[in-house]
Amino acid sequence: MTQEIEILLVEDNPSDAEMTIRALRKHNLANRLLHLKDGVQALDFVFARGIYSERGIENAPNVILLDLKMPMIDGMEVLQKIKADERTKKIPIVVLTSSREDPDIKECYALGVNAYVVKPVEFDAFQQAIAELGLFWMIVNERAQ
Repeated sequence: MTQEIEILLVEDNPSDAEMTIRALRKHNLANRLLHLKDGVQALDFVFARGIYSERGIENAPNVILLDLKMPMIDGMEVLQKIKADERTKKIPIVVLTSSREDPDIKECYALGVNAYVVKPVEFDAFQQAIAELGLFWMIVNERAQ
């Protein structure tokens, strides 16, 4: 992997992933995006393990867009492991989920999530929300080095 990844999208639902990628592309924010389908792949990528062992752990993405409800390892556990490690805890993580459950929201913030966004059901609203997220985390936000 020669190119650094700016946006790591961790989403198991193909439709939601496609809509997210399309919204980011529309605003030229998807050039350096990697889409992974579960928490195991996400942790391997972030911690430079397995098939990602050639990349340096210091080459963190600018932002991780993380679904909560995924197979194998769910988003909550991915969030906990990334935020608990000194090497990765500064990576901004935006939970992008359909869950409006208060316990999920509280636990994510307790674990250190940077933002919690409930996926809009309506297509245009979803596209707009993703575009605004991408613009904020890629253009507006100053990243800790």
